[in-house]
Amino acid sequence: MKTTNNSWKIILFTSMLFISCTPSTKIYNMSDFGINPDTNVNISPLLKKAVTKIGKATKGSKKIILSFSPGRYDFHEKGSFTKNYYISNHDQSNPKKVGLAIENMCNIIIDGQGSNFIFHGTMLPIAIINSKHCSIKNLHIDFENPHIAQIQIKENTPESGTTFQTAYWVKCKINKQKLFETHGENWKYTPHMAIAFEENTKHLVYRTSDIYCELKDIRKLGNRTYQAPHWNNPRLIPGTVLVMRTWDRPTPGIFLSESYDSKLENVQVHYSQGMGLLAQMCENITLDKFSVCLRGKNDKRYFTTQADATHFSGCKGKIISKNGLYEGMMDDAINVHGTYLKVVKRLDNHTIIGRYMHPQTWGFKWGAINDTIQFINANKMDVIKTKHLITSIEPRNNKGHAKGAHEFVISFVSKIEPFINDNNNIGIENLSNTPSIYFANNTIRNNRARGSLFSTPRKTIIEMNTFDHTSGSAILLCGDCNGWYETGACREVIIRNNKFINSLTNLFQFTEAIISIYPEIPDLDNQKSYFHGQEEGGVFVENNLFETFDKPIIYAKSLNGLTFIKNTIKTNHDYPAFHSNNKRFFLQHVKNVLIKENTFEGGFNNKQDIRKE
Repeated sequence: MKTTNNSWKIILFTSMLFISCTPSTKIYNMSDFGINPDTNVNISPLLKKAVTKIGKATKGSKKIILSFSPGRYDFHEKGSFTKNYYISNHDQSNPKKVGLAIENMCNIIIDGQGSNFIFHGTMLPIAIINSKHCSIKNLHIDFENPHIAQIQIKENTPESGTTFQTAYWVKCKINKQKLFETHGENWKYTPHMAIAFEENTKHLVYRTSDIYCELKDIRKLGNRTYQAPHWNNPRLIPGTVLVMRTWDRPTPGIFLSESYDSKLENVQVHYSQGMGLLAQMCENITLDKFSVCLRGKNDKRYFTTQADATHFSGCKGKIISKNGLYEGMMDDAINVHGTYLKVVKRLDNHTIIGRYMHPQTWGFKWGAINDTIQFINANKMDVIKTKHLITSIEPRNNKGHAKGAHEFVISFVSKIEPFINDNNNIGIENLSNTPSIYFANNTIRNNRARGSLFSTPRKTIIEMNTFDHTSGSAILLCGDCNGWYETGACREVIIRNNKFINSLTNLFQFTEAIISIYPEIPDLDNQKSYFHGQEEGGVFVENNLFETFDKPIIYAKSLNGLTFIKNTIKTNHDYPAFHSNNKRFFLQHVKNVLIKENTFEGGFNNKQDIRKE
C-alpha cells in the first residue's frame, strides 16, 4: 500500500500525541536510599527521607515506582511520619505514626515485590492522601506483636474458673490491679472481650458471639499459663482458642483519603489495629487479589484485623473488589456507606448547620459545592423527595478547615422545606458521594459479625463469592440515621451465583437471616414510603446455593422489590437450628415480591415458610 505524505504526517502526529499522553516511568530502588531487607534496622526514618526527596523531584506526568527488594522490612514509631489524620469509623486520636505517607502526588506505584512490611507499636502502615493514579502491589502488611491477645483454654470448671495458655508471641503480665495486661512497644491493654474459635476448623464457636473476659484476681501458673478464678463459661471447653481484645481501633492497615483512581493489587494484610483498608472521600478504587488473611493453613494465628477487612466511607465512582480472601477479622469483609449529618440548626430558608454524630466519624470533608443532597426523616426513614444543590459548605468553628471539624454550615440553591429544622430529627445525605459496587469472586470465612454490608443507591453487584461460616448474616443492606449514621438506601442490588455455607452460627447486630435487609427505623408503623428498592429495581437474588442448618434465608424490612428465583437451598445438620426467626422469608413492610423456580431440600410451603407483616 502506498503511503502519502499526508498519511505520514498523520502517523507522526498520532505517535507524538501518544508519547505526550503516556507518562514516562522512573524507578527508584529503595536500596539506593539505604533501605535494605532483612537487616532488623528501623527503616521508618530512611523511608521518610526517601519519600520526601522523591516527592520534591516528582513531576505529575511521570510514573514513579518505589521498588523494594524482596524480604522483610521493620517499621518502628521512632523517625516515622507524624500526621494528624481524621479517619472514618476509627478512634479520632492524633497524631498518628505512619510508616509510608504519600500526599499530593500522582502516578506513584509502591511495589513490594513480595516483601513483608512488619510494624511495631501503634502505627498506620500506609497512607495515600489527596493523590491520583496511585497503586500498591505485591506486599504483606503485618505487626510483630499484635494488640489482640490469643489464648487457648486448658481447663474450665465451676470450682477453679478458667485456665488458659497464651500464644508464644503474646507479651503479658499481671498488673498492680491483678488484671491480665498485654503490652508492646509504647502500648498496653487490659482486654475485656473475646471471640472463640474451634481449634481445628478455625470456625467461630457456635452460639458464643462476643464473650466477656472476667480476668480479675488472675494468677500465673507458669509456662505462659494463667488461671482466672472468676471466669466461668461452660461453652469454653478445653482446646478452644480465644482472641481477647478491647474496642480500640486507632488506625487501619491502609488509609486512602480524597484520592482518585487508586489500585491495590496482590496485597495481603495479616493484621491491623483497625480496618484492613479504610477509604474515605475517594473516587474509583480497584482491589484485585487484595486480602485480609492468615499466612496460610499453618499460621498459628486465628485472627486478622480488629474491625472490617475493607471499609469505604463517602466514596464515589466505582468500587471494584475481586479475587480476595477475607478471614479471621473482627467485623465485615466489606462495608460501603456514606455518613448522615444531622440538622442541628436552621439559619435561614437556604442554610442549615449539619453535624457529624458518631464519635468515630468526624473531622474530615463531607461535601463540596454542586453536590446533590437529600434530607431524611430519621424517625421514619422517609426520604424527603426534593433534592438540593449545595452552593457553599464551610466548617463551623474550625478556622475554615474540614480537618477536625464536627459541624458544617451548608447553603443550598433552592429554599429548603419549613420542617427541616433542629426541632425535628432530620438527617442529610450526600448523594454525589455514592459509588457503584462490583464485589466478585471473593472468599469470606471464619469472621465475626457479618460477611458484607452495602448501603449505596447506585448499582451493586455481588456475584461468584463464597460466604463460608461468616457467623452472622452473609449480606446486610442497612441504613441508619440514629446510631451509626451510615447512609443510605439501596436501589438496585444483584446477588447471583454465590455460595453460602453455614451462616448464622452466632447472633450479632442486624443478623436476622443469611441475607438481611435491615434499615434501622424507629417508627416503622408510620413510615409512608419504602427505604430500600424502587418501582423498577430492588433486590435480585438469583442462582445462588444456600447450605444451611437453620431456617432464615431472607429477612427484609421496608423494601420495594424483592426477586428470589432459581436458587437452591440445601439443609444440613452441622449445628442445631436455634434462630428466633424460623421462617425462610420474613417480610416487614415489603411489596413487589416474586419467589419462584427455587429448589428447597425438604420442600417449601408458602404459608409456613413466608411471614408477612
